[in-house]
Formats: sequence, C-alpha cells, structure tokens
Amino acid sequence: MAETATLSSKFQISIPKAIRSAQHWRAGLKFAFIPKGSGILLMPVPSKADLEGMAKGARTEDFRDRADRT
Repeated sequence: MAETATLSSKFQISIPKAIRSAQHWRAGLKFAFIPKGSGILLMPVPSKADLEGMAKGARTEDFRDRADRT
C-alpha cells in the first residue's frame, strides 16, 4: 500500500485515511520517529495498559545482572 502526503509550511503531515484505518490509529495517539537510513520509521508509542502482562510467566530466578558481567 503506497500512499503519499505533503509536508506543510508548518512542518505537519496528515496521515492518509487508508493508512489510519488499516492501523486503527485514532486522534491523540503518540508516535516515535526512528531514523532509518535516509528515511524514518513511524511507530505508535504503547500505553502502560498495552504493556501490562507482557512479561507474564517470565523467569525471575537465574537472571543475568550487571554484577555477572566481566
């Protein structure tokens, strides 16, 4: 899906509706801009609620800590 947008004189870009709809992006969502070569990667910043339970079941014993490094 190739969509284009134009940078305004106020340095703003509107994300095309086809992209917003496909990604389920809504107004007020925060984004991170990650430099990638000559372009950027645009990623939504997850909320704390989105991250809850992500590490459920992770082992808490025998983990490697800074003190273990030589």
